[in-house]
Amino acid sequence: MSYQNLPSITECDAYLKEQKLPHGKVVREQLNIVLNLVRKEISQNPAEEIADNNTEILKQVAAQVRKDSRGTQRVINATGVVVHTNLGRAPLSESLLGKVLPGMSSYSTLEFDLETGKRGSRDSKIRKLLRSLSGAEDAMVVNNNAAAVFLMLKALTSNEPESKMPEVIVSRGELVEIGGSFRIPDIMREAGVKLVEVGTTNRCRLTDYEQAITENTAALLKVHPSNYEIHGFTESVSVDKMSKLAHSKGLFCFHDWGSGSFYKFRQRGLSEYATAEQELSAGPDLLAFSGDKLLGGVQAGVLLGKAENIKKLRNHALYRALRLDKVTLGLFEATLEAYLDLDSLPEKVPTVGLLELRRNEIRVKVQDFLNQLKLPKKTAWKCELRETESRAGGGALPELPLESAALVFSHPNRSSNELQEWFRSQTVPVIVRIHEEQIWLDFRTILPHDTDELLTIATQLITD
Repeated sequence: MSYQNLPSITECDAYLKEQKLPHGKVVREQLNIVLNLVRKEISQNPAEEIADNNTEILKQVAAQVRKDSRGTQRVINATGVVVHTNLGRAPLSESLLGKVLPGMSSYSTLEFDLETGKRGSRDSKIRKLLRSLSGAEDAMVVNNNAAAVFLMLKALTSNEPESKMPEVIVSRGELVEIGGSFRIPDIMREAGVKLVEVGTTNRCRLTDYEQAITENTAALLKVHPSNYEIHGFTESVSVDKMSKLAHSKGLFCFHDWGSGSFYKFRQRGLSEYATAEQELSAGPDLLAFSGDKLLGGVQAGVLLGKAENIKKLRNHALYRALRLDKVTLGLFEATLEAYLDLDSLPEKVPTVGLLELRRNEIRVKVQDFLNQLKLPKKTAWKCELRETESRAGGGALPELPLESAALVFSHPNRSSNELQEWFRSQTVPVIVRIHEEQIWLDFRTILPHDTDELLTIATQLITD
């Protein structure tokens, strides 16, 4: 094949249109990637026949376009990790989406007061809900928890003269890095405060904070370790003790809780996790946490605390840059409304429902699935129900095991890596985990509306 015999742009567009894929100017980059690779192959192997016709090249073009056209798409989470950072964290219920999204096609009262006919506040209802659910004097929301921590540091510690950078004291063992290389020291630096480390990696005492206080100290900061745990010879200071020390010195006590909820879980292990109301009772001036972790809502940063402090945050120039848009506000508002009825909460907020599932309930789900799967009588495939352990997920309780059950696949002639890639390549990708060189599908995180799709995929696998 020569350069002259390569398919033209017109031919490529026609083929893509036939395959119902994006075509025209929007895919020129993808077309050029494939065609340039073929040209390179021709130049490196001039004596070899690259292809008898253009069919294979057109298929390569279609594959490249299909690959690059993937945006965020639906997947089936079979990992057993409920709050999965890489898979969108908290899934939202269809009923919640059905309640909120249709109204977004019209104008709304986002910042309009129907009673006065004048400008209103976009988050007035959310503030009322948050106060009611937490018992806080006041509350507000921004676009994520990093923004919440940044804003409270920036807005409440910048009253010192410019020649004196305000100092914020943090335990060395709490200087965490979470997903996407987000680090507490970085956010503090950008907020214009000086980080003062106290204690050691594994042990920190109240006297460490007390001895580090100077005339430039503005606040003590407590940070939830989020994605890791230290075991063994450890010691840390409670928020209660930190807040008492801070207030006795006329300082702020901030708590970056990372992940929080208004619901008291019944699940073993999770039942020990405090509610926002309990966490506030320890006395921090401000409590910050994410809306899309244990809470089970959309991405948001919740701030709860004293009214005078919330007012300063709302009046800060940065707040406008960090506030929520109308769609996120609507979805978060509906999630908070679900917390007003704790009996129906597990059905309305999927994250809560998934975390509260008991092993015997999950076993029933796996067994029902196995009964429908119907393995051929003579097959090398092995599919069995096995007990396993799920995880709550990132930013919450990373090492907490949750008793669960899984469907385990294996085949003597198919490697676990090969099978994992196969599941991931389906029209609706299935994200599985590998253990003991087998494929494990943990049914804790397989949503009810995913079961039929997964059955079709699994049936195709064992009958191919």
